[in-house]
Amino acid sequence: MAVNILYQDEHLLLCEKPVGLLSQAGEGDTLLARLEAAAGGQIYPVHRLDAGVGGLMVYARTKPAAGALSEAIRQRAFVKEYLCVASGCPDPAGGTMEDLLFWDTSRGKSFPVSRMRKGVKPASLSYKTLSQRDGLALIAVSLHTGRTHQIRVQFASRRHPLLGDRRYGGSGSGGIALWSWHLAFSHPFTGQAMDFTLPPPPAFPWSLFPCEAVPQRP
Repeated sequence: MAVNILYQDEHLLLCEKPVGLLSQAGEGDTLLARLEAAAGGQIYPVHRLDAGVGGLMVYARTKPAAGALSEAIRQRAFVKEYLCVASGCPDPAGGTMEDLLFWDTSRGKSFPVSRMRKGVKPASLSYKTLSQRDGLALIAVSLHTGRTHQIRVQFASRRHPLLGDRRYGGSGSGGIALWSWHLAFSHPFTGQAMDFTLPPPPAFPWSLFPCEAVPQRP
């Protein structure tokens, strides 16, 4: 199946990740395998999205580009913004969430903990509630760090699990109500400002909220 590639040059490409595909190497059909087939060569992941999450992703086409993009992410010079639908409405309706997260490999889940120890990493994000309806909230999230399942566990730990996220206590079926909609960074070689948006599809659960509250596809 074809991949929706939104931009590419000799150093990088930016695409839409379909919900349900692994973003990195794995068995069977993966987004990485599709991209390598389309590009006719090796592609290097520099960040990831969980299989149940869709939206914008950037990949490197060379090792030097991969190193430069990874360093930009590490230095927090890489903007990653998401939309999500959560149960209830956070109080306050906007602000910052900061936690210490431990990734439990045996359980495949991340957990907030109270102190630093081996395997624990700080996690930070900012958020803003855009709209509310029927006990659900549409929320814009900006990641400051990129921990595994970070948005999912930080909201779930505050009793606001994401819709469809069964692993962290969310209700509903289908994909996880989380969408990567905005990426901004400097081109790893030209220094040009790269800024891309991809609003979610006009379908459930995004269609629950007024059009003016949800960024629209061009």
